[in-house]
Amino acid sequence: MIGKTNIRDLFSSAAERNTFLKICAPMVRYSKLEFRHLVRSYRTDLAFTSMIMADSFCKSEKARLNEFTTNEEDTPLIAQFAANNTIDFLSASEMVYPYVDGVDLNCGCPQRWAMAEGYGSALLKTPELIADMLGTVRRNMPSTFSVSVKVRLLSSTDHKRTIDMCRQLEATGITFLTVHGRTAPEMTKVPVHKDALQEIKQSIGIPMVANGDIFTLDDAEQMYLQTKCDGVMTARGILSNPALFAGHSSTPVECVKRWLNICQQADTDITYQCMHHHFSFMTESLLTKRLRYELNNLSKEKQKVYEFIQTHLPLDGVVDDVGSGRQYPEKISCTYSERNYRERTTAVNGGRKDDSTAASAGSLYDPEASEGNFFQSKRVELDATTPALDGDGESTVDGVDFMDGGCILFDDFSSRIFSRSWARCSLRCFSANRWRSFSLTLRSISMRYLSRMAASASSVIASIEPGVSSFERRAWM
Repeated sequence: MIGKTNIRDLFSSAAERNTFLKICAPMVRYSKLEFRHLVRSYRTDLAFTSMIMADSFCKSEKARLNEFTTNEEDTPLIAQFAANNTIDFLSASEMVYPYVDGVDLNCGCPQRWAMAEGYGSALLKTPELIADMLGTVRRNMPSTFSVSVKVRLLSSTDHKRTIDMCRQLEATGITFLTVHGRTAPEMTKVPVHKDALQEIKQSIGIPMVANGDIFTLDDAEQMYLQTKCDGVMTARGILSNPALFAGHSSTPVECVKRWLNICQQADTDITYQCMHHHFSFMTESLLTKRLRYELNNLSKEKQKVYEFIQTHLPLDGVVDDVGSGRQYPEKISCTYSERNYRERTTAVNGGRKDDSTAASAGSLYDPEASEGNFFQSKRVELDATTPALDGDGESTVDGVDFMDGGCILFDDFSSRIFSRSWARCSLRCFSANRWRSFSLTLRSISMRYLSRMAASASSVIASIEPGVSSFERRAWM
């Protein structure tokens, strides 16, 4: 067990100093151990893991190794889980308990696969189930261990509905809650409803973290002043500028140098995708469009990326008193017991052992199987011959959505049609002057045709490996 940080005391300390906690959001693919080290060096007070599927974490050693790593300096830390039942959430919380300072339940992911399987925003329809999961974990964990939840607004106009839900969740004894200031259907072009966040904060007695549209330290301070929140969480903003909470308006070169040092030390412990994507995001303000395009399209060799960064950025002339020569501790070898989980599932199944995915879940898991919507949207921006499909310029990435869950091949038929990565691959034969008219044509394709294509995609996946678990399908998609 590593040293613990009391999350409740963190909030109390910030309140005594008339300030707020600065928090790095749970972001799929990106909130890994190495990035948590980087943002903490720039005054981030509290970090989350990426969202972890609780059922897969309970069943699969492969999933645990891929989704969670830590070391003795990785604190304060909260593990966020996606769960749709008490057994999975409680069992996963017990398993990760020795290595984190708290657990968080994701009730904000609006992705279609999550909604279909009863995860994320789908849970907002059944607050009594959320309360049951939170209350059960709260009763079974030490009082000093943080239990929290992340939700969205239920309505942008009727604030009372969200307030009533938050009060119901507060009554379970949770340590704090995070509220994203948009409803599940709202995209990032809709401003965060700060008035709703302010009313929620005034209506509950536990700390509230505000989330949404935080791109600078000034944004965070304005959110604090207007809503009186106890913490401010950022996702897209801290991806583009990991030094955000230290007051930098854009990524300083020293931050890139620090990330390079972290990645080189991590060596094989960090995936190419995680290393490369972070370089891509944080250098947006430091490289020309042409160089950014080259960086995004480098071959998958870490050394090539390191050499590219060292060639095109003045790292040698940068003095970094904090990160230069810093040696990070090795990651801890975590051990877990599935005993409680097995006993609970056996009892629920009437004495029958649940072997549905026990042996195979995660066996084909590949953390780099998908580039992710956020990275793909950046590539599209840089590719002059491949403009975005959305005619109104709306991004397919909701800043908090992309990190709250994965993506699916056919997401929101009516407006998204295909993921951008698939469009780039499948439609490259069209000349640039035909793209605009073709993008409009896509919107008029019949639902029957789309359904046939979706069925074809499902058949392809099924043919790859019959009986693949939902966890593995999500990894591929």
